[in-house]
Amino acid sequence: MSKIIFACMLAVFVAPAALGADKLTTFKFDPGTLSSNMSPQPIGCSFPSGSLPAKFVVFATGAYTGKEIDFQIDQSGHQATKVDVVVNHADSPVVLMLGAYEPTIWNIGWSDKTRIVAVFASGYHRQVLAGIPESVPYFISTYDNKAGCGSAYITAENPAGFDALSRKLFNRPVETVYPIANGVALMGQPIKPGTHLLTSSTNTVESYYDKNAPMAGPAGVKDAVAKGLLRPATQEDMQAWLDVMKEKGAQEPANKPAKVEPVAGAMQPAAAAPRKLNVPSNSYVVLKAFTFPAGLYGGNSATFFVPKGVASPSGNPGHSSVFDSNTGSCTGPSCSYYTMTR
Repeated sequence: MSKIIFACMLAVFVAPAALGADKLTTFKFDPGTLSSNMSPQPIGCSFPSGSLPAKFVVFATGAYTGKEIDFQIDQSGHQATKVDVVVNHADSPVVLMLGAYEPTIWNIGWSDKTRIVAVFASGYHRQVLAGIPESVPYFISTYDNKAGCGSAYITAENPAGFDALSRKLFNRPVETVYPIANGVALMGQPIKPGTHLLTSSTNTVESYYDKNAPMAGPAGVKDAVAKGLLRPATQEDMQAWLDVMKEKGAQEPANKPAKVEPVAGAMQPAAAAPRKLNVPSNSYVVLKAFTFPAGLYGGNSATFFVPKGVASPSGNPGHSSVFDSNTGSCTGPSCSYYTMTR
């Protein structure tokens, strides 16, 4: 039966000058694939026969998401995450099973007496491996890549999510399931903070960044402002949108104060101050051609106003709202509040 360990400790990854027969080569990013220097994926749902030693243990870890990073590694529209996997187990060779829902870079490092003999990774969106030597066999099977093992990942509610696959792939159960805390999974025996770990530079974390895609999440929005593609929105921009709605024959929003008719002989009230428009927080005006960053979900969502004559942004807005004055259309959760009704 699998054991579940609740412990986590930080360590420093240090690339050695050489890792046995491994060559430290530069990896060029190729969207949707791993390095061409790495061994090809197996067909079906199995590892090549004879690729594993007679004795080994299977360790597993996973979560819905790792620690968010500012770059994209796929075109899912979801912000990429990273998990630092620290392996310290000198007693026997180790097989790793890794899984997350969100697109994730698994950054693997190990102590000098640890021997990793295979890695399996799975999840919903893209999963990639950084740090493993090219001589180590691996298999990545996700919902997105449609590989033979389907998709699976571990959560605190379902720690046994890999057990059936482990029995199928390696003819033995997962021995221990380790949690992920603050983007780090410590697998095996405890290790002192600051310990130098081995890791191959054949495939680095940075090698998986899609340089052609905008930065992800709030960092991507901030970068677009710095580049002059966006600017913060004002009450005037909100009013411009409402004016577009008026042109379409829509009625004033329901939250506008009702008009009070004068009463004969009564003191007339002072003129009401102009109504202050409630501009959604984290709002921006699109100034030039712009692609939504990945990961604009939940608290990372924003509001975008597209003035007349400016093209509507491309890409996935996530949970963001987009007010397009060219078409008088709005998409997103804020639309029902800020769009007038006929």
